[in-house]
Amino acid sequence: MAAIALNGLKMATTSQAYMESKPVNDTRRLLADLCRQFYGLGWVSGTGGSITIKVHDDSIPKPEQLIVMSPSGVQKERMVPEDMYVLSPSGCILSTPSPKPYPNKPPKCSDCAPLFMKAYLMRNAGAVIHSHGMESCIVTMIDPLSKEFRITHMEMIKGIQGHGYYDELVVPIIENTAHERELTDALAEAIEAYPKTTAVLVRNHGIYIWGDSWINAKTQAECYHYLFDAAIKLYQLGFDWSTPDHGPIRKYGGRRNMPVKAGSINSNHETGPLRRCIVLDIEGTTTPISFVTDVLFPFARDNVMRHLAATYETDETQDDIKLLRAQVQIDLKQGVVGAVPIPPDDAGKEEVIAALVANVEAMIKADRKIMSLKQLQGHIWRTGFEDNELKGVVFEDVPEALEKWHASGIKVYIYSSGSRLAQRLLFGYTNYGDLRKYLCGFFDTTVGNKRETKSYVEISESVGVDRPSEILFVTDVYQEAIAAKAAGLEVIISIRPGNGPLPDNHGFKTITCFSEI
Repeated sequence: MAAIALNGLKMATTSQAYMESKPVNDTRRLLADLCRQFYGLGWVSGTGGSITIKVHDDSIPKPEQLIVMSPSGVQKERMVPEDMYVLSPSGCILSTPSPKPYPNKPPKCSDCAPLFMKAYLMRNAGAVIHSHGMESCIVTMIDPLSKEFRITHMEMIKGIQGHGYYDELVVPIIENTAHERELTDALAEAIEAYPKTTAVLVRNHGIYIWGDSWINAKTQAECYHYLFDAAIKLYQLGFDWSTPDHGPIRKYGGRRNMPVKAGSINSNHETGPLRRCIVLDIEGTTTPISFVTDVLFPFARDNVMRHLAATYETDETQDDIKLLRAQVQIDLKQGVVGAVPIPPDDAGKEEVIAALVANVEAMIKADRKIMSLKQLQGHIWRTGFEDNELKGVVFEDVPEALEKWHASGIKVYIYSSGSRLAQRLLFGYTNYGDLRKYLCGFFDTTVGNKRETKSYVEISESVGVDRPSEILFVTDVYQEAIAAKAAGLEVIISIRPGNGPLPDNHGFKTITCFSEI
């Protein structure tokens, strides 16, 4: 049982004294204030919806913090701090509000409690919001067969944890039940199946949203509702919110935005493979290998010292240094060639930077596919692209193919060992202009190594296809092709100038130009 110091005395968090302490009372008041605000937004009208917040206390680890939760079946806009329930970290009720006279109902803890606890236990959340906002209900009804809500290229996506403007936001949809508690298992399955999500939609019902803190959860809730409202309005106007350019909705067989069949009918009147998504490698597929090896890598190597010196005190660079320190510690233990110790910060900025530069140069020379290097390289390249010192290079057939696939309703993604930032920069500053408008998202090695089958399984589960075979993966690397094929993807190997040789009888279809797809 956690214990804290209060006025010099040590006491358990479940003691009556602590439950009447300032942190708990402040959280009660905050919850009442938020309920009134959310009522005004239409999220908790008709006594529906609910909110829960953990009692923040720096002296107590988050998993051991108490939970304050709004009651069920009450007028949310009229609640006061004394109406709130206090629960233990495991969900046991510690404090129940006193009954109120008729016509008020007897106090009852939120029916959402079991679902809230799943977010707390599975995601270490600091707050969870259950909204009945109209837009969160209607957006699940547009396509009654869809198991996901997807949207991309909207500014408010940046307000969702772990997402940027060019990313595709994916929110799982579970089916509604007659009683709230019956949703618990389905919500837990969705949380487990979508490790990046911070929300789960319930069809014809509403949404559950969680965050690290009440501010984070509230911010995301506002952004989710905005995005749902935008999707509904775009749908009413006949535009597709799920594509980068939000162009007119295309209907195939009576359904919205059904995919076309790439190369649909050949000269023998045979149906081609159904492709809903195309995932492209970069080096040797969309871009010459020489551009990466002869331009990008040398630029990062030659500018690493200048970049670190100019940005050393920034949070971003300090995060880069933290990752490099951790990687170098591993390298030193494993005896990796070129790894040298990085002195502590108090050794001085110059000495730290000199050691960092030595390690980065060795990593670049060895062409290591590690996140610490890729993240720093992305930040160095960003400066180069923004200052017009770099220009992204793609093969001449790439822009036309991207535009054609996009117009056909096929979603295109990038999967590269380079960071997502580096990928966005390359396609955002190309010799043919900004090509990101044709791309739905970017994957890097945070989903897994490109030569491992599980990475392609993760991508298949992220892009919203019914079967992995609906994804075409194009790469120049035989080992990547093998891994993707084992995951069930259709695979084509790209043969471009400068690419390495393939094994004899490799068994894959090959192309020399995207127009052959």
